[in-house]
Amino acid sequence: MTDVVLPCLNEAPALPWVLSRMPAGYRPIVADNGSTDGSAQIAAAHGAVVVHVPQRGFGAAAHTGLLAATADIVCICDADGSFDPEQLRRVAEPVRLGAADLVLGRRRPTTLRAWPLHARLANALLARRLRRATGVPVHDLGPMRAARRADLLALDLRDRRFGYPLEMVMAAARAGWRIQETDVDYAPRADGTQSKVTGTVRGTARAVHDMAKVLAR
Repeated sequence: MTDVVLPCLNEAPALPWVLSRMPAGYRPIVADNGSTDGSAQIAAAHGAVVVHVPQRGFGAAAHTGLLAATADIVCICDADGSFDPEQLRRVAEPVRLGAADLVLGRRRPTTLRAWPLHARLANALLARRLRRATGVPVHDLGPMRAARRADLLALDLRDRRFGYPLEMVMAAARAGWRIQETDVDYAPRADGTQSKVTGTVRGTARAVHDMAKVLAR
């Protein structure tokens, strides 16, 4: 069994498709971050474990989901339909086989509108700074990833906002983890959902601000 943490804030239109694409042996854990559109109820109706996270923030939702997980290997994936859960095996299998300690899904856009230019440039800048700071050849800070649950908890991650994914990679690099990237498709998010990061310049700026604070530590 592999657990899949899905941080969620008002993703009701996307959840039925996302949960229907979960591979056999992968258990979805929807970490609901205060949704007001019935996301939690939809997730439960489609067989997901639902944990409620009152503290707002991507990191808060992701970490609460990690604490709720029980499987040895845990994946993290957006719940907005931009990633196909069928591809979770690409990030989980190298960890399962002992070839890597942390695998990141490197986003490959399926259409031009899947990844707005402002968000792509911000991601490239942060990845470049991360490479310089750690020496790890990472090109994308994308949220689809996999590692062993006990190892992730041992990193003692503290950020509860958008800096959480970056803090994970930096802490893993300092701990000497073997970090890999593998290509995953990146599609436009489901109709009727709204991006908290890439969809607006303001959202991207907020995420960059949080990550820059992590880099400065």
